This record gives sequence, structure tokens and C-alpha cells, in this order.
Amino acid sequence: MHVETATFRLTVVSGPNQGQGFELDGLAPSRVLAGTSPACEIRLSDPLISRRHCAIEQTGRRLRIADLGSTNGTFVNGVEIVEAWLDGGENLLVGGTTFHVQKDPTAKTALLPARTMFGSVVGASEEMRKLYPLCERLAASSVPVIIEGETGTGKEVLAESLHAEGPRANGPYVVFDCTATPPDLMESAIFGHEKGAFTGATDTRAGVFEQADGGTLLLDEIGDLHINLQPKLLRVIQSMEVQRVGGARRRKVDVRVLAATRRDLDREVQAGRFRDDLYYRLAVARIELPPLRRRRGDISLLAKYFWSENENALPIPTELLQRLEDYEWPGNVRELRNVVLRHQALGDLARFERPLIADSPDALMAFSDPVGEIIHRLLPLAEARQEVIQLFEQRYLEHILAVNDGNVTRAAAAAGVARRYFHLLRAKYAAKNTPHE
Repeated sequence: MHVETATFRLTVVSGPNQGQGFELDGLAPSRVLAGTSPACEIRLSDPLISRRHCAIEQTGRRLRIADLGSTNGTFVNGVEIVEAWLDGGENLLVGGTTFHVQKDPTAKTALLPARTMFGSVVGASEEMRKLYPLCERLAASSVPVIIEGETGTGKEVLAESLHAEGPRANGPYVVFDCTATPPDLMESAIFGHEKGAFTGATDTRAGVFEQADGGTLLLDEIGDLHINLQPKLLRVIQSMEVQRVGGARRRKVDVRVLAATRRDLDREVQAGRFRDDLYYRLAVARIELPPLRRRRGDISLLAKYFWSENENALPIPTELLQRLEDYEWPGNVRELRNVVLRHQALGDLARFERPLIADSPDALMAFSDPVGEIIHRLLPLAEARQEVIQLFEQRYLEHILAVNDGNVTRAAAAAGVARRYFHLLRAKYAAKNTPHE
């Protein structure tokens, strides 16, 4: 697959990193992040720049830049932007740092990999083909990897593929979902326990690190791991030694650690919900899976792939493919797969269970009902419940503040919570509603 591209160079002309330059060749495997975080490809030392300040994505011979909810904003030629296209020649201001953007005038044609799959990951779009060389290199290594992406983009599928395509393929592959285990059982599940270590510990149990010895451990939704367990997890990752709850002996393990998250971990670090030292240890490499709405051409490919899982099925109807192409897919690949399998199972009855095409009456009803929209996305129960709770808390706070004329003291008293806790909740949802840094 050939794509027309260009080479851009971003040169710092003012700020602490003056003189430093960054080259973008159009084959970056995902959005390039600029900020002070170790996860950023364009990493700067300017204290006025946010951890994740902005994202730069090259499409063809242009750059698309998006501010990620930075504290001090992103400006192109003096104009503050949320998102903008760059053609070269512009001055880009982030925090107290100014870049000059230059484009090589020579047109180039780049050859992307011909493959349409990596392990079990399916995709022929330009966005996915750019990822495959990076995935191949990371599969061959043993470094920790953070896989980022919206819910349903296929983070767990990619993690399993990194394991299956690498030297540990014959070893165990263990998934630990940080959202699915009750907090009081989390430590035992991760590190294991000895018989009698606590009430209900009627036998000895190996934790997920021991279970994954010689293979790979995926810490799914690592951003939801309780802050109190994070230093213990960090010690295990650094030493590769596990001490079971109630045990005295340390056991050596050989585990490759992958982590997946739908959250912006830089924002979680900034909010004090995620330890920066654990983040640095995990963020040796980063893969960002694009949402399905940005994967041009992959909807039909994926629909046909999921349909073909039933070897006895007739060809997928052309009309259905067109309807699937017209939908935005907020639940991403997981939602698409569920819809395809439902149509395959129900046949003609599926017309009453159709995906919510944007202009249909069902779509208008679902999107005017936020709880209904969450349910429609077919999330796992724990994720759906958490989103509904967060939606309720946010609306409750807005309402109780409004009826008390914005007075926090009176609103906290009316809500029956401490003023400090009320402030914490407000800060939590203020951060959640701010675009990613």
C-alpha cells in the first residue's frame, strides 16, 4: 500500500529547549504526543507545558494538531486552537515554547506494510498498517508496554497478539482485570496468599505473577488499580520477586508485563491517583490504538471477518455493510462485533435490533438518554455500572450546586457530605470533562 506523504520538521525557536528539532516522516505509528511526560515522543522541559499538551498526527501531506486540554493552551500563528491543520510555515506555541513548522517541499510516496493482520488484530487502514512494524518490534522484545485506547478498540486482543507473536508464545498468557476484582481481594489475586493468611483463605493460592511465570501478564485497565497497591506492584515489576500474602518467602518469577488502559495515565498521575514511578516503569513503550471512527475502510473488513467466523454463514448482506459504514461506533470494534454476530444469529429479526444509525429514531432516543447510550455500547457490566455511577454523581453535583447558587459550603451540607469530599468530587469531574493533556 503506497501513501503520499511529506517530511515535517518542528524546530524550537524559543523556550527552554531552543535549538532542538523533531522530525516527522509521515509513518509514525500513531499520534505523536508533545509534552513533559515520558510517554511523549516530543518531550520538553518547559514548566508551562502540560504532561500531554497536544497531539500531532500526519495525514498525507498535512499535519493535524489537537490541544489535549492543556493548562496554557496551544496557539497557531497567535490564534488559540482546539484542532487545526498545518501545511508548513506556521509558528506553533505550546506553553512558553515556540516551534517553527517546516515541510520538505519534495513529495514522497511511502510504502506501508501489505499485511492486514497482526496476530488476531485485523485492519487494513493506513492507521493500522502504520502500527504493525512497531507491534512486530515490541513482540520480539520483553520491555513493558502500555496499550492505550478507548473502550472496545481491541487493547486486550493486541496484548494477546504481542504475546503470541513473540518468544514467550509457548508460555502462559494471563489477564488480570483491575476493574473486576473486589478491592479487599485484589492483593491476594495479584500476589497470591498462603493458607490461613486471612479469613476465608482455606488453601494456598498462587497470584497472577506466579501463574504467568515464563510468559506474559496483561494488567488490564491498570488505571483503575487502587493507589495503595501500586507501590507493591512496582516492587514486583522491578525485582521480579513475589511475596504471597501471609508468606515469608520471596519467589522469583520471569514475567513480561503489558498494561492496558482507557484512561489518560498522565492525567491520573497529575491528579494523584496513579504513582509516577509506576507509570515510568510501565511506559517503556506505548501503543495507542485508534478508535474505529478513525480507521478508514476497516468497518467493512472487520464486519466480514466477524461474519466469517461462522463457516456455514451465507455472505454478509450488502445492505447491512452499508448501514454499518454509516454508523460512528462509540463502542468501537467490540460493539461492531456484537452487532454483526447479533444480525447473524437473528436473521430477519435483527431489523428490530439494528445498530443505531445516526439519523434513526432509535438513535435520537438513545442519545437523548445517556444511560441508554451507555447500555447500547455493550460494555462489560463493571464498566457500564461505573460509567452510570459517574454520570449520576456528576449530574447530582451540578444540580446541588445550582440550587445553592454555587455556594460549596451550602451544597456540601445539603448533600450530606464533608466540604473537603465535595471539593474532591468537583475536582474529579472537572478533570474528567477536560480534554486529555
